[in-house]
Amino acid sequence: MMSAKQAETVVENGTEIFIPLSKLKKSPKNARKMPHGEAAIEALAGSIAAKGMLQNLVVEPEVDADGAETGFYLVTVGEGRRQAQALRAKRKQIKKSEPIRCVLDVANDPREISLDENVTRTEMHPADQFAVFTYLAEEKGYGAEEIAARFGVTAHIVRQRLRLGSVSPKLMQVYRDGDLTLDQLMAFAITGDHARQEDAFERLIHNREPYAIRRLLTETNVPARDRRARFVGLETYDAAGGMILRDLFSDDQGGYLEDAALLDRLTKERLENAAAELCEYEGWKWAEAHLDYPHSHGLRRLYPSAVDLSPEDIAAYEAAQAAYDALTTQFEGVEELPDDIDERFGELEAEIERINARREAYDPDVISRCGAFVILNHDGTLRIERGFVRREDEHLHPASPVTDADDAEGRSGMGDADGGSLSIGWNDEAATGKPLSDLLVRDLTAYRTLGLRLALGEQPDVALIAVIQAMVAQTFYHQATSCLDIRLTSAALAAHAEGIEDTAAARALADRHDRWAAQLPESPSDLWRFVVELDHDSRMALFAHCAALTVFAVRVPWDKKPLALATADTLATVLAFDMSQYWTPTARSYFGRVAKDHIIAAVSEAVGPEAANRIAGMKKAPMADAAEQLVAGTGWLPRIIAGPASVDVSAGGMTDDEGRAVDNA
Repeated sequence: MMSAKQAETVVENGTEIFIPLSKLKKSPKNARKMPHGEAAIEALAGSIAAKGMLQNLVVEPEVDADGAETGFYLVTVGEGRRQAQALRAKRKQIKKSEPIRCVLDVANDPREISLDENVTRTEMHPADQFAVFTYLAEEKGYGAEEIAARFGVTAHIVRQRLRLGSVSPKLMQVYRDGDLTLDQLMAFAITGDHARQEDAFERLIHNREPYAIRRLLTETNVPARDRRARFVGLETYDAAGGMILRDLFSDDQGGYLEDAALLDRLTKERLENAAAELCEYEGWKWAEAHLDYPHSHGLRRLYPSAVDLSPEDIAAYEAAQAAYDALTTQFEGVEELPDDIDERFGELEAEIERINARREAYDPDVISRCGAFVILNHDGTLRIERGFVRREDEHLHPASPVTDADDAEGRSGMGDADGGSLSIGWNDEAATGKPLSDLLVRDLTAYRTLGLRLALGEQPDVALIAVIQAMVAQTFYHQATSCLDIRLTSAALAAHAEGIEDTAAARALADRHDRWAAQLPESPSDLWRFVVELDHDSRMALFAHCAALTVFAVRVPWDKKPLALATADTLATVLAFDMSQYWTPTARSYFGRVAKDHIIAAVSEAVGPEAANRIAGMKKAPMADAAEQLVAGTGWLPRIIAGPASVDVSAGGMTDDEGRAVDNA
């Protein structure tokens, strides 16, 4: 009887044999030198575990230096499958002695046949793969997890392929014909509605970029990053019966909400509930809910008064501030704080903020006759603006009377330059019982106006007070309480730039406005005295604030004011204005909103041509993100807001870097 080794030596070429896994080795003659990836081996292991090894390995006997067989076999074709079986053995799914079906080949050149396996074949079209995954799910009832296990891939990949398999057959055929790319097909797969997919395809003309397709398919939907969605919450929206459209192929930050009307209703209900709670728990006379701040409300605003802290609050504040300062000193220069220290910093900041909030409070009388606006911030948080008094409620407070004459004329009494009282109008009727004719009244007051103009022009200090009083009255009281016909307009910028009111610069401006408002007298009748009693620096600071609110340098297509806009450049340069302190180019604020050529030009200008070349081949979204990182900290700004270099203030005109005059018109 022959031994096992002798039997192996007489096996004919092309014979199918079973060889223990432990006796198989990688062939040094295999044409594939780039190793298989872990994901590929994982996929093969999963497939073999579910369906067995569908293809034999091709092997040849290993021989030593003397030409004698060693008992091992070299895998010429099927090295990936050998590694997959080895992985299964490592995981104790099979034994190392597991017999592996192989075909012996000692006639062909191992290098040639290993190359042949990888070259002389046609790859399956991806559409065929999507169709089979759909068949497994719909016909055989396999779930994503089970399919994933059978093919050694993740369940997420399976869901993606199932989503692609659900694309309209019409579009799938266009993809098979090569007239759609995989990225474009993935964009269509954002929805399973074949009619919407086909309608979007028909509407595409020149731009077939994936982002354009997604935009068409979601034009009636609301992104989950929308402030209303963040405010209401996806769970609340879902519980109310709302459907969410999710894109499995991109980071859509939660998907798209399909029922905009439902979202609006839920948003309105929550805002109105917050307004009702404000009245119930804080005692305000009224509270109105608005999606955006109602800039045209025309109401006067009252502000809280300073309140002395209790001894307990003072002690708690000093302890929190001391602990905060100690931690700041201890961890100064540390780039990344430990989690517990970071959390402690947050607790101390919250405690300091809580106590600081007690330093001001509204008078109960103000609360009883005033109201508040409840608004939805750009970031999806609640914003409450308190202290607004309606005209019909002004009379409820004796300190701020508004007479019928005041209401009719849109003005109220004001003191003279020394703070004394000055009556309004004329009193000839009271002396004689007979009124003067309207024509005579106009005639006489015209002469008085002429005299006032001449006299005021000779007293600059009084003129400055009069101008400031007129500006402050319109800015803070929304009333024309001056005979100076100066009209201020402070256009709301929120209509031109979404989210601008939530920025640090907008908050700083609002804080400055609030600080002045808190100092002003409640009644506009006392405003002249207030301005007179200010020291020069404070008076000029108040004047500058009111003037600053009238600045409008927004460029809109329908407003053709080139000369006015040119003064914005002059003003910016005279102020040594550095826009980089107030605005930073990011993927969201700039790079994601301009063409790729603009992105490349910006990076080239800010960092250099080499950096621009590195991102030139990227798709739009990753290019925008990369540009944000590259440009950060360079101070680069788009030229439209960067402004000119310098202004010769004494000459009243702009100059370039070499001092040459520049025509700013």
